[in-house]
Amino acid sequence: MLGLLPPHGALLELELAHRFRCSQSTVRESLLRLQEEGLVIRVPHRGTHVAECLMDDMIELLRLRRDIECRSIVRVVQRYGRLTHTALTNLVEKMFDAAKEDDEYALSRLDCQFHMRIYEDAGLPSVRPVLYRCLVHNHRYKILNAERNQPLFVIAERHIPILDALNSGDVAKAVDALAHHITTIVDFGPSVLDTQPAQDRE
Repeated sequence: MLGLLPPHGALLELELAHRFRCSQSTVRESLLRLQEEGLVIRVPHRGTHVAECLMDDMIELLRLRRDIECRSIVRVVQRYGRLTHTALTNLVEKMFDAAKEDDEYALSRLDCQFHMRIYEDAGLPSVRPVLYRCLVHNHRYKILNAERNQPLFVIAERHIPILDALNSGDVAKAVDALAHHITTIVDFGPSVLDTQPAQDRE
């Protein structure tokens, strides 16, 4: 996620076990999970390597993520209540704390949790792993490739319009807030994608 190991870099179980002072079986389980998330590539008899982080992959996952999140908003707004509002508000506060500590990785993890918590109210558990994978790879690409040209607290602030839109109960406003947030996740200009959200095309 942080680029400490380059794409195609080898990951040796014994070396990792020694580095993190844990058993080799624990390392193997962790690598299997990373494989499921698409962050490492495991090839029989050839070992485990860090997966590439390609812009083409990121764009397709970003399109998929936008469609998944924006299509779900009607269901989310119908179920949105005090518990979700409190959970999201707490996550935004933690994002500001991470920004103050200049901890980009922690902020990224909290960002993922924020979006996954919103999607929890959609009541579509089979789709959640797909969205999570999109989020992980979108944030990995951002961390590895986008230049840090703004303070981290700006990233935390970008979640407030989403929270405000959900609080309003306005589906169209929530879709617009999410779509803008998602398509401007990396610093390549006004929008990474040039098409409208799925909600607007229907």
